[in-house]
Amino acid sequence: MSTRLRKLDMAKNPFDQFSKQLLEEVLAPFGAVKTSLEVPGEPQFVDVFFEPTSPPANTQDLGLLGRMTQQPSLLEPFRNQPTPSEIRSCLLKLYQVHGNVQRKAKRDHESIPDSDLPFLWILASFASQTLLNGFGGTLTEDWGAGVYCFHPSFRTALIAINQLPNTEETLLLRLLGKGQTQKQAINQVIAFDTRDSRRAAILGLLANWKISIEITGQVDAEEELMMALSQAFLEWEQQTELRGELRGRQEGRQEGEQRGALKEAQALILRQLTRRIGTVAPAIQTQLQSLSLPQLENLGEALLDFSSPTDLLDWLQNH
Repeated sequence: MSTRLRKLDMAKNPFDQFSKQLLEEVLAPFGAVKTSLEVPGEPQFVDVFFEPTSPPANTQDLGLLGRMTQQPSLLEPFRNQPTPSEIRSCLLKLYQVHGNVQRKAKRDHESIPDSDLPFLWILASFASQTLLNGFGGTLTEDWGAGVYCFHPSFRTALIAINQLPNTEETLLLRLLGKGQTQKQAINQVIAFDTRDSRRAAILGLLANWKISIEITGQVDAEEELMMALSQAFLEWEQQTELRGELRGRQEGRQEGEQRGALKEAQALILRQLTRRIGTVAPAIQTQLQSLSLPQLENLGEALLDFSSPTDLLDWLQNH
């Protein structure tokens, strides 16, 4: 996972941008991810379309999100409860994608069973029972709390993020929640071991979201969210600075080791020259100190044929 801040998108909805970036970040190693995928007809865009590798990679580290995306999937995140109209719009995009898949299969003289068609996941921070009843959303033993499956023919499920259990398996989805649900998830990311690559990557995305909110002037809209994002930003900044400091120390050690090796090589060459041609003049010693390690290695081979100081002067002039 990348640890740098991404280029800011001056979108009117920073959450929309954050949710797309987070899903793209965590899913990209396991398949093809397309954000804002345009579908035919009236201009409409799928927030995130994911197509897993074949065969599907091991997505155990993604928890519940990994289970959800074992098949081609449309993911539509909502900061608030979606309206019935918004859900129907998601369904329309799903069936337009199905139409594209089926037309391609027909051109290739192939048959696509319904079970292989892309699945729609509506990710809502919360959802009322009235909304769920309106689309026949029901809980199942296979998926557990918070995952409401529509009738199988719809190829759709709605995730009520606030109802997901507070476990490691649901963490990535709870980051797309709201209020205490999201705050707890952010705190859990902060509590990750600093050596965990997910920590820096997710904190970087949260820091990016904070900056986007500030740029678009929505700071006062969600004070609780800004407090959580500010903490994430500070943690990301500290970790980035620490990594930079450690990198500097490592580079310093390497540079010191190289200088030490160079001095040892210079001393060795000087001893060998003294044995071969006698005392080496101070001015010549100064020239030897300007040679690189590879040059000193070459001189170490050449001096075996030296018989006088003139041989050394000739070599230095040519090299």
